[in-house]
Amino acid sequence: MSAEIGFAVVGLGMGRHHCKAVQSAPGARLVGVCDLDPERLAPAAEEYDCKAWNRLDELLADDAVDVVNIATPSGTHVELALKVAAAGKHLIVEKPADIRVDRIDELIAAVDKAGVKAAGIFQSRLDPLNGQIRDAVADGKLGNLIGVHGHLPWYRKQAYYDGDHGSWKGTWDMDGGGSLMNQGVHTVDLLQWFAGPVASVMGMFGVFAHDIEAEDQAVALLKFECGAIGTLFTTTCAFPGFDQRIMLYGSEGSVSKREGALDGWKLINDEDGSQEAQMLESFGLKADKKSGSADPLAVSFDGHTQIVIDLMDAIREGRDPHISLDSARHAVEIINAIYESGRTGKEVTLGKGA
Repeated sequence: MSAEIGFAVVGLGMGRHHCKAVQSAPGARLVGVCDLDPERLAPAAEEYDCKAWNRLDELLADDAVDVVNIATPSGTHVELALKVAAAGKHLIVEKPADIRVDRIDELIAAVDKAGVKAAGIFQSRLDPLNGQIRDAVADGKLGNLIGVHGHLPWYRKQAYYDGDHGSWKGTWDMDGGGSLMNQGVHTVDLLQWFAGPVASVMGMFGVFAHDIEAEDQAVALLKFECGAIGTLFTTTCAFPGFDQRIMLYGSEGSVSKREGALDGWKLINDEDGSQEAQMLESFGLKADKKSGSADPLAVSFDGHTQIVIDLMDAIREGRDPHISLDSARHAVEIINAIYESGRTGKEVTLGKGA
């Protein structure tokens, strides 16, 4: 492999962010794009000055492609990724890695067998504030965790779910659910990344404001293996769309954030408030960050760029990517357990998180 690593992006909805991320990553080259829709394919190939394919097998036959970014509907991720791994190409797979844990496990096994690298997209983990929160929990700064709460009051117009490129959204077969699996998966992943694996869940969900098959609002109780309990709600009904809120508290302190900004860092041993002042100065509400609360295309692609860079480093260094498929599977496990609980009315126990 040359010093420059060649990428191809499959799926040109969210895949547009992947294209920008590849072009922003030093040492990466966007070789080409792939999509079934010629109205998406031709303009993207022209914009990014790269090749255009409408068939995956033609893309995989190109020796200039080292890595394939899969950004197609969620229910197709593993189906396509298995072909990519079999062709000896490395992978970046959009969230969720797939809509079923057994499919993700199948892909993990195929990636290991092929000897290629595969990364998932949970770019929120790479936000410096989220790293600070995870470290604070791991270092015991909050003491024994008691509460872990995530709220996602977002909004999507009905048009988001309609048309040629929206009809798969909010379906069970292709999207794996609605507000929880599509929009909420990042929040779910952050909660388990901060607090550790979830042991059991109880959930309720329904369709309230959209003409879709799956839910546009879900509410759940979470019991974590560490002993904490928490709440989760996701919706695409909260006009006009509000910021994600996450709060964690324990025996020694509390942390609260709104979207990408910190709004509370209260530690019992921070008697003079100096630690909080420093954290608010670095990560407080003055930060101007783009949100996806009302517009799915407003999400920054900077995190995607970091994932591209990390995968290239993993290839060169012979290590796993920081966001491996193993670590990306537990969020899907949690979400499917919430759906099962909502259907049965019973508490659902999970296996060990990755």
